[in-house]
Amino acid sequence: MNNFNNHRRQFLKGAAASIALTTLASSGMGFIYAPGKTYRVALIGTGWYGKSDLFKLIQVAPVDVVALCDVDKNQLSEAGKMVSQRQKSGKVPGLYSDYRKMLAENQLDIVLIGTPDHWHALTAIDSMKAGAHVYVQKPISVDVIEGEAMVAAARKYNRVVQVGTQRRSTPHLIDAKKNIVDAGLLGKVSHVEMCCYYHMRNNGNPATQPVPDFLDYEMYAGPAPLLPYVGLPHRGGWRSRMEYSNGIVGDMCIHMFDATRWMLGLGWPKRVSSTGGIYVNKGTRSNISDTQSVLFEYDDLNCIWQHRTWGTASDPEFPWAFKIYGDKGTLQADVHKYNFIPDGKGEKIHKDVVYEKEKYPEDLTEPGIEIHTAPATRGHMLNFLHAIETKGRPVADIEEGHISTASCILANLSMKTGRPAVYDPKKRIVVGDPEMTALLKRPYRKGWQHPDPNKV
Repeated sequence: MNNFNNHRRQFLKGAAASIALTTLASSGMGFIYAPGKTYRVALIGTGWYGKSDLFKLIQVAPVDVVALCDVDKNQLSEAGKMVSQRQKSGKVPGLYSDYRKMLAENQLDIVLIGTPDHWHALTAIDSMKAGAHVYVQKPISVDVIEGEAMVAAARKYNRVVQVGTQRRSTPHLIDAKKNIVDAGLLGKVSHVEMCCYYHMRNNGNPATQPVPDFLDYEMYAGPAPLLPYVGLPHRGGWRSRMEYSNGIVGDMCIHMFDATRWMLGLGWPKRVSSTGGIYVNKGTRSNISDTQSVLFEYDDLNCIWQHRTWGTASDPEFPWAFKIYGDKGTLQADVHKYNFIPDGKGEKIHKDVVYEKEKYPEDLTEPGIEIHTAPATRGHMLNFLHAIETKGRPVADIEEGHISTASCILANLSMKTGRPAVYDPKKRIVVGDPEMTALLKRPYRKGWQHPDPNKV
């Protein structure tokens, strides 16, 4: 590993940073940091996870947060105050309600995107065009062609785009990949099970309400349908609407499927099929499935997903997890731990999540923080910065995020049509299925232009 200058060292503290940098060094790329470099940063979408991502970046790199953007004036103002308390300068960033104005008025090195899913593509592509590198939350898009356009834009404008699939930077999962999977302890892998049994679907049926003065609801909907306003959609409300999300498959399956692909070195699945729907929680405004099974097929390997937002978990120790089965052993893993169980002789191996509460005490006062994922996100940010500095590809490059996102979208399309999907990424079609091919691109609301991968 190259030597780091003293200016950089002061920002690299904690076990997650050490593990992330060790991983980077092992790639052969090394990490060279420009002395005195300060990144000019903006955040689009100042809700729960947008702020959380930004705070982790502030912890590991010298940044000047110059702008924040949100359609909710109250949420935006509160975020501005919180950022001023976190960043070294103490400044309140410029506050914007329209991200296009923000991009036009600021020269930015990095843009973080924490909006609902239906805004990811346009904000990311426009940020790249404005010259910024992008950290975008998963799933990267609400349709497959949006994702293709995001990949095309990243390559055309030579921008680094890191996707928020931070399982790839989770310390105990990095350990599992290196010391269990890559070491060959599993043997031949031919089956993977992934699941989520959290009761996370919004099953309410609120009445239509007047839109509050502090919320630009037209801009909130943007290219998506303008649904009746039934209360602030923040945190989880929008995730229960397919108009603004990809449902639980797009929210939770993508994490475990992406982790599985990373662990096993998998690309596009040969075929995706899915069944499910709203089986239990009927009569609510939510239109995402409460029950769904998905089969992602590879050569001699099936990856199976199941979620239920009702009932009990099949394995209470792993309610949201992936399990990789080989002929020599099994790897059980989630965001908190992993277990390796050998088939026959050999020792069981257990590792827990890394916490850094003492080294980052500010985590303890962050509202709503997922304390167990903080080290992973810090490592993910360091990997993102490394790619920017070395002009390389990050561990969760936009193309990897696109494969995982699009595969989950294809699962939803399969459930909708009742047919399996075989996607051809070169032709950007579902092979032999013109109807499903037409569904790869959602219609945009009047006044908004859907991105074209050939014309970004």
